[in-house]
Amino acid sequence: MGAEAYEDFRSAVHDPATVHAMCEDYRAGLGVDRAHDDTDQRAGRRIDCALQVLWATRDDMADLYGDVLGVWRDWAGSRFDGGPIDSGHHMAEEAPEALAAALLDFWRVR
Repeated sequence: MGAEAYEDFRSAVHDPATVHAMCEDYRAGLGVDRAHDDTDQRAGRRIDCALQVLWATRDDMADLYGDVLGVWRDWAGSRFDGGPIDSGHHMAEEAPEALAAALLDFWRVR
């Protein structure tokens, strides 16, 4: 992630308010966000806009969910794509060129 970004991250995680917010974000993902997803799925709602799903190869996304694109396929409209980026958890800091290339390729006006 680089020394500058690491120092910024290290500073942030020593702030109790930041750590609290991080925990609340994960808690929401397992609670209220999941409940809303389940309600939307039962109602047959889908994501109508373009959707790109990217994940880090050296994180646990594939271990947790198996076919990552498959998780999103039932939700996605016709403009759906994505794939792994060779990176750890902090993708933007660890693999900025690969991430930018994937974003530019997908979002390029055709």
